[in-house]
Amino acid sequence: MSIEKAYNSWADQYDTNNNKTRDLDALATIEVLSNYGFKNVLELGCGTGKNTHWLLNKAERILGLDFSSEMLNIAKEKITDGKVEFQKADLNQEWKVENQFADLVTSSLTLEHIHDLNHIFGQAFNKLKVNGLFFICELHPFKQYVGSKAKYESENGIEELTVFTHHISDYIENAERNNFELLEIKEWFDEKPKKDIPRLISFVFKKKN
Repeated sequence: MSIEKAYNSWADQYDTNNNKTRDLDALATIEVLSNYGFKNVLELGCGTGKNTHWLLNKAERILGLDFSSEMLNIAKEKITDGKVEFQKADLNQEWKVENQFADLVTSSLTLEHIHDLNHIFGQAFNKLKVNGLFFICELHPFKQYVGSKAKYESENGIEELTVFTHHISDYIENAERNNFELLEIKEWFDEKPKKDIPRLISFVFKKKN
């Protein structure tokens, strides 16, 4: 199933179904970004606005991009704050966002659906101010190696989405290629103490001068 069609179909249950990956991502986002200051945020793959609510506690302006109109409809119903704007966009194309708009670009559970990471880092560089931050939280490649991927249950059974595997080195190499500095990297596990393989991986990159 195409990614856009799948997320449109998934939208009405995305916030309520049993989803450990979604829930752990929300925790990781809060834990990491609580340590940083930011005003203008560009949220990639904002979906139903699951992380937008928390970002509003710190941000003065948020622009959320997503290619699923049904996900965006739910986000607009949930979040009516005037500081937030939602925009339908294909991240594989040039982002229709003012250059140097953002202090922070976020991408959560989105890049497994994007083949060309170089394009994403290049666009993020353009949209960030100097010393701006790029926060990424994605399904850990170790999970992908054993067959885990984005999926949901529909009336027709389990629907699996088209995904791409990005190795840890892919993130770091594409960041360096586009003039980003790695500030931190962290792996996220389902339980403590840490055991089995991590579910998520997060990065914070900083745009260089």
